[in-house]
Amino acid sequence: MEDLREGCPVDLVAALARARSPERPGPDTPAGTAVRPWPGPPLPIPEAGPADLDLQALLRLSLAASDASGRLRPAPSAGALHPVDAELVVGAGCSLPPGRYGYDPLRHRVHRVGLPSDDTPPGMTAELSVTARRTASHYGHRAWPLLLLDTGHAAAALFLAARALGAGEPEARLDGLTENPLAVVRIPPPDGRSPMHPAVSPHVPEPSGGTPTPAELLARRSTPPPLPGAPSHGSLRAVLATAERAGNGDLLRWCAAVGPPRPGLMELTPDGATLRRYAAGEARQTLAAWAACQAWIANAGAVLLAHGCPADADAAHIRRAHLRAGFAVHLAHVTALRHGLAARPVGSWQQADLGAALGAAPGRDWVVHALALGTRHADEENTT
Repeated sequence: MEDLREGCPVDLVAALARARSPERPGPDTPAGTAVRPWPGPPLPIPEAGPADLDLQALLRLSLAASDASGRLRPAPSAGALHPVDAELVVGAGCSLPPGRYGYDPLRHRVHRVGLPSDDTPPGMTAELSVTARRTASHYGHRAWPLLLLDTGHAAAALFLAARALGAGEPEARLDGLTENPLAVVRIPPPDGRSPMHPAVSPHVPEPSGGTPTPAELLARRSTPPPLPGAPSHGSLRAVLATAERAGNGDLLRWCAAVGPPRPGLMELTPDGATLRRYAAGEARQTLAAWAACQAWIANAGAVLLAHGCPADADAAHIRRAHLRAGFAVHLAHVTALRHGLAARPVGSWQQADLGAALGAAPGRDWVVHALALGTRHADEENTT
């Protein structure tokens, strides 16, 4: 990744420390183009044959814009700025000829940018990178964690689209070891068999309720605030369980802030069967202050929290934690909607040292990502 305003590689450790500070971003700057300027003419994605991986449907369910503004998409993004770019490595068994393609989510078209290599596997591999300028145009120095969270959400959207279409078992590489691409999602053709590599692509369960339908994925949107109304015990348990399964428990911890009559932080018991109190006391007002002073969070029905990523984490750990948090919150969001909840991801956090607030050593346990939950849906809007 690169700091486009400085023209040099970013120090991610320093960038995260600054993003977590109370320093406010400056005035907005130009965001540049909404799509990477891929070379060559835009090409339509052909209809799929009966045994092919349907790339037209897959991308429509995961990354494509569905309105002229380009804001409304199946994957959420901070400020609806959508910085994630997808380069597709296509092998045999797909609706596109083998090759390397850049994807334009506004036109739902591809640009051929290269030939396939001799070892290109069947199916499609999406390599996800970011154009940092889009997010930095509004969030300034707070952009870097948001870029990583957005990439995790985009990876989850591709993963769920593959499941919904009955493709071969998808694999998501979210190890944080590379800056470009940040994440890779491999999707075999419907009859493909792709062995999982546990070090890079641990099996990720579906959201609570099983395989999502295409219509369900297209309908998934972030609810605009306010989000009042406390979720039921069972709904909150299901959302937490989905996040924990998808979020790689040795990297992140998960809890949920709830309000009266017994305000506090709740977490799953070790067997995942029920909830237990992790800390007592009202936390939502503090969370509202930490989340860029978004006052509505103080009245949300509950707030799911991913926390961890200590201050001394190296760049690979930072990437891995944020990518996995975005991925897990995306799946938890689908579970929340299936339980009739209103839900909205919250990605920008300043001074959110949860561990220190609970009396532990400072700098060890920070809020990384969140999903605000409620029981009353507001009208849908074109932002996420």
